[in-house]
Amino acid sequence: MLLKKLSLENYRNIEKFELTLHPNINIFVGPNAQGKTNLLEAIFVLALTKSHRTNQEKELIRWNETTAYLHGEVEKKYGTHQLHLMISQQGKKAKINGLEQRKLSQFIGSMNVVLFAPEDLEIVKGTPGIRRRFLDMEIGQVYPSYLHDIMRYQKILVQRNNYLKQMLQQRSANHEMLQVWNEQLVEYGVKIIKKRQSFIKKLQIWAERIHSGITNHREQMTIKYEPSFDLQGSEDETVLFEQFMLKLTQIKEQEMRRGVTLIGPHRDDMLFFINHKEVQMYGSQGQQRTTALSLKLAELELINEEVGEYPILLLDDVLSELDTYRQTQLIETFQNKVQTFITTTSIESVNLTKLSDAAIFEVRNGGIQQ
Repeated sequence: MLLKKLSLENYRNIEKFELTLHPNINIFVGPNAQGKTNLLEAIFVLALTKSHRTNQEKELIRWNETTAYLHGEVEKKYGTHQLHLMISQQGKKAKINGLEQRKLSQFIGSMNVVLFAPEDLEIVKGTPGIRRRFLDMEIGQVYPSYLHDIMRYQKILVQRNNYLKQMLQQRSANHEMLQVWNEQLVEYGVKIIKKRQSFIKKLQIWAERIHSGITNHREQMTIKYEPSFDLQGSEDETVLFEQFMLKLTQIKEQEMRRGVTLIGPHRDDMLFFINHKEVQMYGSQGQQRTTALSLKLAELELINEEVGEYPILLLDDVLSELDTYRQTQLIETFQNKVQTFITTTSIESVNLTKLSDAAIFEVRNGGIQQ
């Protein structure tokens, strides 16, 4: 998978430009606050229709403008696709080869990306919400139907919570109506749980192998799915449905007292272990960093396994964060295999002796020159 051309207009601090990109490695160099990260973010947004940096879409539009335009020419094994995304105050419109997509979920997956940024360390040591967001974005670009299930689940969750609050305030209980909400919540909740189970199991296989290589076989990495209630090892949809419904029945009084849904995928977590010790709690900063690196490299392999070609790799100012050994490991992983975009404030921080066949662009004040 290759991003051959990228055009942006009124995106962040970028007024307008079009770039023809290198099929192997593209390095964007320049001081901070010039627009390097904006470039990588734009590629990410073109792939997933969402930013990894903000939920406020108006921040993506250039100051004093009303609309941002993103265009990419993507070469895949089955042909070339023209991707268009328009972002305005009213929302987003997406086109593939000139045809407007009725739902954004039909657009997502047209281009696959893996982003590795310094803040990705938070996936390892941050809150469960950060890890859930990571899961949702990565599973969603491989299985677009998952995004539909997440959106439906979130809507039902909001409505169920509103109903629980209403029951709390009025001190009246319509158990039949609550049962209706339960069934709808569980229907979509089980679909999400099954996809997360499957994704984490596959991610574990790749991450364990990669992490062992990075650490010269000194460390074994394990990823564990931590659902909000005991699944008793089951992956059968019917059994999961029954377990979820039973658990909601068991905690009904507690939920009614608190006016909120206490279990479900919105409270799931994912834990990381090195040599059977939890990395979040007991891992050194070096181990946490290596865990994050292994996770991202595992993503590359997993997406290749699922969609049949490697995604595009985005490295936002991370090479300077890695020691020489880890930087070498990373470069050897993507070199001549994955189209890669790198941002850095100084070209000296990148081990160019390990890089071959790269294009270097200078970024200043939202402008770019090669």
